[in-house]
Order: sequence, then structure tokens, then C-alpha cells
Amino acid sequence: MRCPHWVSGCTPFAARRNWRAGVFLGAFVLAAMPLCAAEIEEARALFLSGRYQECVATAAAEFKQRSYSEQWRLMLVEGLWTVGRYTEARAVITNALAQETSSIRLRLLARDVFRSTGEVSRADDMVREIIELVLSRPWAYRDGPDLVVAGRAALLIGRDPKYVMDRIYALAKKAEGSQREVYLATGDLALEKHDFALAAKAFQEGLKKLPNDPDLHFGLSRAYAPSEPALMLASLEAALKLNSNHVASLLLLADHLIDAEDYAGAEKLLGQARAVNPWHPEAWAYRAVIAHLQNQPPNEQTARQTALKFCTNNPAVPHLIGLKLSQKYRFAEGAALQREALKFDRRFLPAKAQLAQDLLRLGDEAEGWRLAEEVHDADGYDVNALNLVTLRDTMAKYRTLTNEHFVLRMSPHEAALYGAQALKLLETARGRLSAKYGLELTQPVLIEVFADQKDFAVRTFGMPENHGFLGVCFGPVVTANSPASRPGHHFNWQAVLWHEFTHVVTLHLTRNKMPRWLSEGISVYEERQANPTWGERLNPRYREMVLGDELTPVSKLSGAFLTPRSELHLQFAYYQSSLVVQFLVERFGFGKLKAILRQLGEGAEINQVIAQHTAPMATLETEFTAYAQRIAQQMAPGLDFEKPGLKARRAEASEESWEEWAKARPTNFWVLTRQAKELVDEKKWAEARPVLEKLMSLYPGDTGPDSACALLAEAHRALGETNAERQVLAQLAARDSDALDAYQRLMELCASTGDWPSVVQSARSYLAVNPLVALPYRFLAEASEALGQLQAAINARRALLQLDQPNPAEAHFNLARLLHRMGDPTARRHVLQALEEAPRYRAALRLLLEMNSNAPPREARVSATGEAQP
Repeated sequence: MRCPHWVSGCTPFAARRNWRAGVFLGAFVLAAMPLCAAEIEEARALFLSGRYQECVATAAAEFKQRSYSEQWRLMLVEGLWTVGRYTEARAVITNALAQETSSIRLRLLARDVFRSTGEVSRADDMVREIIELVLSRPWAYRDGPDLVVAGRAALLIGRDPKYVMDRIYALAKKAEGSQREVYLATGDLALEKHDFALAAKAFQEGLKKLPNDPDLHFGLSRAYAPSEPALMLASLEAALKLNSNHVASLLLLADHLIDAEDYAGAEKLLGQARAVNPWHPEAWAYRAVIAHLQNQPPNEQTARQTALKFCTNNPAVPHLIGLKLSQKYRFAEGAALQREALKFDRRFLPAKAQLAQDLLRLGDEAEGWRLAEEVHDADGYDVNALNLVTLRDTMAKYRTLTNEHFVLRMSPHEAALYGAQALKLLETARGRLSAKYGLELTQPVLIEVFADQKDFAVRTFGMPENHGFLGVCFGPVVTANSPASRPGHHFNWQAVLWHEFTHVVTLHLTRNKMPRWLSEGISVYEERQANPTWGERLNPRYREMVLGDELTPVSKLSGAFLTPRSELHLQFAYYQSSLVVQFLVERFGFGKLKAILRQLGEGAEINQVIAQHTAPMATLETEFTAYAQRIAQQMAPGLDFEKPGLKARRAEASEESWEEWAKARPTNFWVLTRQAKELVDEKKWAEARPVLEKLMSLYPGDTGPDSACALLAEAHRALGETNAERQVLAQLAARDSDALDAYQRLMELCASTGDWPSVVQSARSYLAVNPLVALPYRFLAEASEALGQLQAAINARRALLQLDQPNPAEAHFNLARLLHRMGDPTARRHVLQALEEAPRYRAALRLLLEMNSNAPPREARVSATGEAQP
């Protein structure tokens, strides 16, 4: 049974608007409404399940019988608009607006339709009419869906988002009508402001009540997208399971595959989206992105023209294309497209915000910061914009160090401690790598080092979440975490800078047109070339992954960085990428690698270029797999790396069964490791020593605090075997780039025997990991002075003054003493500061008298801790 033709609406709101029809009709209307509502819900179910054409047909039939029904008009227009029948949607909505002079829902939908057909001014009129209607008759728009419409309109005219969220949407949650709209609106608002946690919360609340709503699942996937790709994919899977034609989900999944460089997979999804809506602007914009990345200008042009077919000045099209190019590190191209979007609509804030980010990553800071400020002024609730302008204020306090080739920004404290060493390292990297790759850099490179990892994340990603990155290179700009940014997590900052500057070289060579795996692979490879202790290296877990069929095909290697199963798998992607580069160089020569980079810069596709200069991709992948497995098998060949099977693992509860399994495998890595650790934990040093010596002899490349080498040094120390301890520690330090405990112990042992060159070496190794503590500077100052390297000793003493000193008088005196020996007049200032701290400091008084008498400087005796003796 259908609603009678003379009932103009089927919702409680519509019935209220027709109260003048007479009291005697009230009972009939109330009885008919559930039946009509049921039919509307059936049509809505068709729509939500992706059966759009059926929905349109049903709505058209119903609308033909009751052309004045608001609900059927809304359903028909939304259906037509969704399948890309924009002209028909426009005709229906135009007629509906003339008849439904007070419907704000029709007007909000009309705005979308008019924008799709390029009628921006008319779309703006719809928003103004909504505001006027709500202000003139607020009592008429109190149900949930109408309040959501009012809230969306208020946001479009610039109303305070917090007011809309806290007052309008909060009221909508309590009002009659569907709650679906308010959850979607709340989540969308949070997404627009880049508050992804709040967005996730809103969509999750909605899904508790409406678990089968694909739009809510899609909204949740967008909330997860920036930081939780696995959860994003799970939400997209849920949405597409409910609606396989859900265009927005198909497009987001295509976006993900474009990031993974799976262009064929992305094209397939875009084809599915266009089967629903042949004219969807975003679908064609993504097609243009792929064509651009594949260096197909005619296809790109066709796709762009199609995307703009119905709305020739749609700013979202160039914005999306530019955004994806920027995500591929093509910031100059991305920036040009954002400028194009702003020509279409200067009020389009997403384009202005992205342009600000692009320019900052290109090193155009003046305009970049100005645009970020403009975005923040226009939208004070945009989290990204707020983060950026806050960061700008923080960075204004940074110190800038410069030379001909670099601009280095750091906190003043860190700049004073190791800024000069960082510049020196960068100059070394520039000289070596530029010559090696045949690159002439014409502009200075900007390096920004952040003491707070949240500041690093905002500068790098726009949000304070850091996904484990130590540094990022955009081409002419590098951002990096300082050692202070990750307390308790040590890393070698020199290796990080070398890695990132390698990116500078390769990105310049390719004009930022290279896949992530190759860029990362070359950087890790060059780390190992510069210093054997740097970079990812083979270890037992990587060995297991290589031999266990966990290698990613070379043709799909960038995808390994996008959604790794774990942090370990992400690190393995770096290692495998570097191994591919090593294989290419060893198998085909370094010249081939340079030729690949040059051709990538011309816009060629990576797999085709590699095949052209090396071997067909299928052959290359087979050869690489054999190469990687050969290297894995050659690691510690005297050790057995078999892991206990399920039966043996269960038997661990029974010590007798475990011992039986282990006894049959006297050279098993896991057995020996377990035996050694048990003995060390029990402090049975004499018994642990032979087990550790065996492990170390069979696997000398093992590193880390729990390695056989580190534990053997601990055993030697406990047994009082100092010479053996020092020998083992030296081997560990020669292989490990961040072994702070080993460096410290070596400084102590070598200083006690007067082996000053070894002290210097260990101190510098320590400072490459942590230059923010006093200990290595003390040893470095003492050793440098003993070796007659007075300038190095002075530098170390100056660094000590930047750190909290238990005895400031002594710190100033030791520096004054060295400066006086060098004839530096600033020595007087430091000796006076020493006396200011300790007026009866005899050694300082004698030094001051010596300065006043113009007598030649004499050497003071220095203790093993660097303290001057009278």
C-alpha cells in the first residue's frame, strides 16, 4: 500500500508542516506514515547497499505519483547525483525548490548538485537561503536531520565549529529523527579540522548503533588513514562488504594503491567507481594522477578534462592531483596545481593549506609560513594550521648555522654542542656523494634538526604523530630528530644525516621521480658504504625472513613500506631495498644504477627502466632472490638456526625434554643463546664464558646489548679479565654504531692505560650517538690534550660549559688554561669566571698571576678525570 497522493510528506516534520490540511486528516496521516516510511526505508536500503539504479527507478516511480513528496524528491535527486546524472538531478532539484520553499534539506542537496554543474553562485545562494529559513522559523527545524543541515550550513558561512559541534550537533543527537546524519556530520567536521581521534570516536559511536552503515565505516577509514593504514583497510573492507559500489571507499582504496605504486590495481578500482558514476570528478582526477606518474601526458590531459566536464572551475580536481603528486615528493608540480586550484576558488582552504606545506618543503619559507598563517586566520580550528603556526614560533628561537652549501637549524643548546660537527659531516657527505653520482647542487640545502619529536612530526607530516621516522628528505629540505627527541632510544645521528643527504642527491638526480624503495635502498646502501657500522644489516630474524619466503617482489617493493605487518617488517623493507641496490651494483655495475636514476628523472617508469638497463623484471627478481638467500645462508655458516618446532616449544615446560632437543644441536644459535643468557642471569660467569666465546667465534657479526659479544665482555669484567674485556669491547665497537655502554667502558679502560688515541676514537663514537652529556667530552678533552691536540681539547672544554657541571669553577679554569697555552686572550675571562665561582681557587689564582706577568704559559698536570692538579 502506498501513501495517498494528497499527503505531501512522510516524515513527522512534513506532517507538522501540513497541519492546516485539517484535524480530521490527522488520524489518517499518522496511520499512513509508517507504510510510507517503510517504503522510503526500502529505497534507502537499496541506496546504502549500492543498488543505485534500482533506487533511482523506485524513487522516480514514486515521485511520478507524488511529485510533491519531499522524501522521494530527496531520494531521487541523491540517486541521480550519485550515478552521475547531474543534468537530470539539476532539473528535478530546480523544480523541487520552486515547490518546497521551506525545505532546508532540499537546499543543502541542491548546493551539492549546483556545485557539480559549476553553478557556484547558485550553490552559495542555497546556503544563504538555509540560514534565512532557520533564522526566520527556528521552531520548524528542530528534528535531528534538519538540525544537522542547519549545522552544516552554519559551517559553510564560517560559523564557529565548536559552537556547531557543542550546540547544534549535540542538540541534534537528542532530537527526534535518525541519528545517522549527526554521527556523519560530527565525524566529517572533525576530519575537516584534521582531528582524527575525534573523528574516529564519532564514527565508532555511530557504528555501535548502525553497524551495517557503509558510510560510517568509510568515515572511520578516513579517520584511520593518516596513522593506522591496517585499520583503514579493515574499515574499507567492511564498507565494501556492505556496498561493493561504494564509490568513496573505492576511491580511497585506489588512493592507497597509488601510494603503493600498484597502478594497475588502482586503475581497476577506478574503473569500478566510474561504472557507478562515469563522470565522478575524483575518479578522473586519480586517473590523471596515474597518467602523470606514468609519464602519459595525453591520457593525463583527457582525464583532467573529463574531471572538469560539468564544473570547469572545480578546485577539488587540481587540488587532489597536486596532493597526490606532493605525496610522491613532487612538491614543485604539486604546488603549481594548488595555485591552479586557488585560481578557481581563492577561498578553497585545502589548496592553500597544501600549498603552504609544499612551499615549506621546497624551502620557500616566507610564502609558506605566510600561507599557513592565512589558513589559521581563516580557520582557527584546523589542527594542521594551528600546529604549523605554533611550530613557526618555536623555530623562531632556533639558531641557524650556515656555510656555502648548507643552512642548518637547531636549538641553540644543541647547535653549541655539535652544530659544527654536523656541518662538517654534511660537507663530507656532499663532497663524496655529489662526485660519486655526478651531481652538482646549485642551491644550499636546508637541514632542520628538532629536539622535540612532535615538532619534527608537525614540520614533516603536519601532525604531531611520528611514525618512527628519524629523518625525512623532501629534496632541498631535510628534517631530522635530534638525539634529545627520543629519550631512551639511541640512534646514530651522523648515520641519519648521511642517509638523508643521500636522499638529497638521488631526489635531485631524478627530480623527485623515484619510487620510495629505490630512494630508501640507495640511502641505506650508502650508509654502509660510508661506515660499515651504519645502516640495516643482516641478522638472525632477517635471515629467517629471507629464507622463509618473506621477500617482497622487487616490482612491488614500495608497497612493503606502506602497510607493513609490524615495525620489524618495515625495517626489513629498508634492508631488502638496500640489498636490491647492492645486488644491482654488484651484478650490473654502479654505472647502470646512475643510468636508471637519470632516466627516472625523465619520467620513465621504474620497472621498465630497470629491465632496460639490467634484465627483464621476472629474471631480475629470480636472480635477486637467489642472491639474497645466498647471503643469508653465508651468515654464520657454522651455526644452526633451526628453531624449536611446536613439540619442542611445548616441551620447554619440561626441562628434560628441552635439554634432550638442545643436546642434539650443539651449534644451534637459539640453544647457545638461551644457555648463555641463563648462565649470565645466574652470574655463573666462568661457565658462561666458553658458551659466549663459542657463539662469538661462530657469529662475530652479532651486535646489540644482548649479543654474545656484549655478554662476553660483561663476563670478562666480572672475572677481572680486563685485557680480554677490552679486546672484546673493541670488536663490538667496530661493528655497532650505537653501543654506548661499550664506548663508555672503552674510554675508561683506555684512559687508565694512557691509550689516548683509543680514548679519542671511543669518545667520538659516543658523541655520534649522544652529544648531549658531559662524560664523552671530559674524556675527549683529556685525551686530546695528552696528544697535543689543543684545539680539539678546547672544543671539548667549551662543550662542557654548555652542560650542567658539578664544578663550574674547574670547568672555566680548564678551558682558560688551554686558551692561555694557545695565546687566546679570552683565557682571562674564563679564569676570572672560575675565580668568581671559587675565589680561593689556587690554581686559577696562579694562572691569573701568570697572565698578568706575561710569563710564558706553563703546563698544569691533569688527572685521569681531566681535573687540574696544583
